[in-house]
Amino acid sequence: MVSGAAPRRALLLVNPKARSGTLSLDAVRETLRAGGIEPFEPAGDPDCTAVIKRHAAESDLVIVGGGDGTLNAAAPALVETGLPLGILPLGTANDLARSLSLPLDPVAAAEIIATEEPRPADLGWVNGHYYFNVASIGFSAELAGDLTAESKKKWGTLGYGIAAIRVLRRVRPFKVWIEHDGTVETVRTIQISVGNGRHYGGGMTVEETAQVDDGKLDFYSLEVAHWWRLLALLPALRRGTHGRAEDVRAFQTTEIVIKTRRPRPVNTDGELSTVTPAHFKVVPKAIRIFSPDPAKQPASAGIPLPFPFKTRDQAT
Repeated sequence: MVSGAAPRRALLLVNPKARSGTLSLDAVRETLRAGGIEPFEPAGDPDCTAVIKRHAAESDLVIVGGGDGTLNAAAPALVETGLPLGILPLGTANDLARSLSLPLDPVAAAEIIATEEPRPADLGWVNGHYYFNVASIGFSAELAGDLTAESKKKWGTLGYGIAAIRVLRRVRPFKVWIEHDGTVETVRTIQISVGNGRHYGGGMTVEETAQVDDGKLDFYSLEVAHWWRLLALLPALRRGTHGRAEDVRAFQTTEIVIKTRRPRPVNTDGELSTVTPAHFKVVPKAIRIFSPDPAKQPASAGIPLPFPFKTRDQAT
């Protein structure tokens, strides 16, 4: 902080229902104040969109403590007000924080807010709903419906696996019409995903090279014949290399329309927010987030796959 400069005012919103939402934030507040940021916390209204809009004129930035669902709820107001976002990762998966290489310790995350500049980030958009990480139809949407707040709080990321086992037993392929870049494709799939960020679902990776500021959507469709094939694909899904498999359709685009025979729920950042037909697009540089300089981040070494699997190139 420059000597004599007035502190920046930060609207601090914490979701007490997040996995670590009741954690003491005294050290976080001290770190922010040491960096020239004075947090203030309005009492009452739990609607973060309304709170951000109400206090926008008196705020220099917004700090949101919670998980990806909490951040998703704040997105519309952040776009409308143009206020930069600071993230305190207090959720279960914290996928956006991982995509941005943010530390998962709240005090270390507060240090980033106090010392780094806000950097532009894209948002995904589907049927009027913004999202940071990924939107999906099929398996992941059913998983989101089964995964309760109580199980996430009790089991953490392990809760995703427990719910996935239940959902796997009833998952069935369904017909989808995919419209993008002047083409229409008809496929049978168990999951469609349209990613804006890199990580989602408590450890999955949309695509290994995806960035939240690349101006692209990363699409993939799991066109597997049997549910057990998902288990074989799991290491690649975690690493983000599944797009090379012969039964996975993957590409980048900026706009896409998904149609199904009957309305199917669409999961955005873990919340069921709309249904098909679903119109997706990327909104470049829609928001600014305090995060480390990507150029200074170490390259990921990746995780070698424990078994070989056919790629589309090898299959032809």
